[in-house]
Amino acid sequence: MGRRCISIDEKISRQKEVVSAMKDKYDSALNELNALMKKKRELQGKELLNTFENSSRSLDEIMTFLNENNDRNSLFVFES
Repeated sequence: MGRRCISIDEKISRQKEVVSAMKDKYDSALNELNALMKKKRELQGKELLNTFENSSRSLDEIMTFLNENNDRNSLFVFES
């Protein structure tokens, strides 16, 4: 019976290593995903700035447009 306890302890130890390795892999994948999402937002920000610079609209007009659309979307969510 003593061997059985050692055997289960060894299995637990090995499984902890497996879980730890999987967690490291998960954390790495999550960090890469977050970096990619951040890069996408940066690219979108640059695109938005370029569009603004090439637009005939003023900053106030664009901000009003964005805020109006945001307000409408918020109302739509609450009305559903």
